Amino acid sequence: MSQEYDVAVVGGGVVGCAIARELSRYQLKVVLLEKESDVGRGTSGKNSAVVHTGFNVPVGSVKARLNVAGARMYGELCAQLSVPFKRVGKLVVALTPDQVPELEKLKATGDRNGVSALEIIGGDAIRRMEPNISGYAALHAPTAAIICPFRMTIALAENAVANGATILLDAPVTAISGKAGAFRITSGQGTVRSKLVVNAAGLYADHVARLAGVRRYKIWPCRGEYLIIDKARSDLIHGMIYPVPPKGGSGLGVHLTPTIDGNILLGPSAEYVRSKSNDATTAAVARTLMQEAQQFLPALNPRDVITAYAGIRPKTVSSAVGGFGDFIIEEAPELPGMLHLVGIESPGLTAAPAIAQDVAQWVGLHQPLQANPAFHPERKLPAPFHELPTEQQASLVAQDPDYGQIVCRCETVTRSEVLRAIHNPLGVHTLGGVKYRSRVTMGRCQGGFCGPRVEEMMEEELGLPATTMTQRGPGSWLFAGTTKELRTACAPKL
Repeated sequence: MSQEYDVAVVGGGVVGCAIARELSRYQLKVVLLEKESDVGRGTSGKNSAVVHTGFNVPVGSVKARLNVAGARMYGELCAQLSVPFKRVGKLVVALTPDQVPELEKLKATGDRNGVSALEIIGGDAIRRMEPNISGYAALHAPTAAIICPFRMTIALAENAVANGATILLDAPVTAISGKAGAFRITSGQGTVRSKLVVNAAGLYADHVARLAGVRRYKIWPCRGEYLIIDKARSDLIHGMIYPVPPKGGSGLGVHLTPTIDGNILLGPSAEYVRSKSNDATTAAVARTLMQEAQQFLPALNPRDVITAYAGIRPKTVSSAVGGFGDFIIEEAPELPGMLHLVGIESPGLTAAPAIAQDVAQWVGLHQPLQANPAFHPERKLPAPFHELPTEQQASLVAQDPDYGQIVCRCETVTRSEVLRAIHNPLGVHTLGGVKYRSRVTMGRCQGGFCGPRVEEMMEEELGLPATTMTQRGPGSWLFAGTTKELRTACAPKL
């Protein structure tokens, strides 16, 4: 395959997909290349799912500008893309009087960054808002919000494709050559030619830059582990509960975050690791996360944990330095025509739509931007079946009997919703792809009940032999063969 494009975006995280969608507003041929079998499989799908307000980013930084701008865009953007969005607010809780000056510093930073409605409240006000939380004082940020990061990334990608962009999955970039106006990009899906290149490769942005001959960037992977609390305990908190950020730390501290779907997240930790693929979870960190969370919420119990996960932050500062670096968004002088987005860690999810607008402006410096008259900003998706009133559920079942079959009992996901996820617009045919589009296998039993049924449906609908099915792409095979075949192969020869 060799095709000509105006802009090639490397990386299918939330930033890359936001860029592809933003560029689809214009009469441009846009291609996005993602090394995994789905979008949002890296840092974008493994974070706290928070739309940050901007009170904990340095005044005057690129992060601050894009954080505040992006946060203001999210409400309308989520409405357009049928992505759930809730302003649940955030409390940064001081446990002792000596931590109050840190709250005052955060408020001053937020005020200067243009964050609205920040206030410092006392212990009584904390308990009125959050009866299960104890603290001496707190910074209250009522405009802080939560979303679903993988659903947002998928929605951006699908809307980009609906507006003419091309997304190539299983397309790891292996070489970049050429110059502005005539780049040649080699990937697992062949070669594409493009006038401009946007490096939005997240953890691998330094690697992609080096492929093009730009060696000025270095990313240090920093792992953050999380615990997921059962939805049965969702009433423990109403909004986000954060500690006062540790001084010199590489994260914001272990916090408690309600999710769109009713779980609670504990985490993240912050640990520099050698490998960018080392997203393992550990028993030692799980114990630490629980202990630190219990300082604010004593009612938590380790038995409430249903699973754990980890994400990797793409840091531009080493463990020896610590803390946070600013976003790097620049066209390296040694290679015009290629824009590099490096160190897009938190609040990268929040900043993504604003970053996309900046990238579109950069593209406009290289070639005229003409509006795409066929651009449609909306992606309509039905509300989850379990959220609908009983009367509306009955009406749907009458129209489509597949709504009457519950495939996932924990999350109340219907056969109709699973079918929609299987036949997704991006053509993702992994169990993980179905999971992140429908929430099957995400409940208390973690797929113990629904997993086999979903696999059967994928075999029936897609004609996929069981032995070719994967969790997230090549190397994550679900089955080695039938039990009878394996018994025969492993039987001792007499």
